[in-house]
This record gives sequence, C-alpha cells and structure tokens, in this order.
Amino acid sequence: MPTPRRCEVELIVPFHDVDAMQVVWHGHYLKYFEIARGLLFDRAGIDLYKYHAETGFLFPVTRTQVKHIHPLRYRDRFICTAWVSELRRKIVVDFEIRLVEGNTLCARGRTEQVAIRSRDFKLELSVPEYIRKAFEGDDGQ
Repeated sequence: MPTPRRCEVELIVPFHDVDAMQVVWHGHYLKYFEIARGLLFDRAGIDLYKYHAETGFLFPVTRTQVKHIHPLRYRDRFICTAWVSELRRKIVVDFEIRLVEGNTLCARGRTEQVAIRSRDFKLELSVPEYIRKAFEGDDGQ
C-alpha cells in the first residue's frame, strides 16, 4: 500500500481546556485529534458532508482510544499528527501529540470509522473506493 497521508497541526492549549492544576482535561485530547483528522480529510480532498449528500454514506466514529503519557498544560504549544493506518473495512486514523519544545510525546490515540448508508443505517463491509483512493494518493505530504 502506498504511504498513507498524514498531517500535522500546531495548537496551543487554551485556558478553557485546563482544570485548576492547569492540566488539560482528558476529554479534550479527542478534540485535538478531531482537529487533526478534519485537516487530514481536507488535505485528501474529502468533504464528508458533500460526500454524504452525493452518495448517502456516513462515517460515524465507532471507537476511540487515547493513551495519556505526559500531561499538556495551559499555554503549551504542541503538534498533533494524524495519519491513516487502515482503509479496507474501516477508516483507522492514528494520532500523536508532542510538545513543540523538546518533542516530548504526550499522547497517542486512534479513531475508527465505518461506512454506513444513511437511508437504512446499513453497515458497509468496506470503505468506498473514492475514500480509499483519496487517502492513497501521494502529494508529497
């Protein structure tokens, strides 16, 4: 399989994402993953809303994982990297969050999405070819 697409986004921990100890609440890591995953789809040329309108396919997230390794704190600058690791039966996106300063690994994660038809919520047993081809393309990313 060709090298999967990947992307990075640099973010800064905002005040509203931290608790009284200035540590990021665990649920916000999924938000950071979503930002990177959205950018990953954008760079692949995939607009899931438009694709749904044209084909009737939806791609709900069916599983999420986060391994917390080092805490993010208020005003930390970090890079969230996302890459596609599977495209056969489901879309699997893996993630890493690293501090900009020192490259410390803070978290690893994964999301899984399946294809369903919105008219009857029938599960498709493979990722549509259009989606696979968009992610398998090589544009130097």
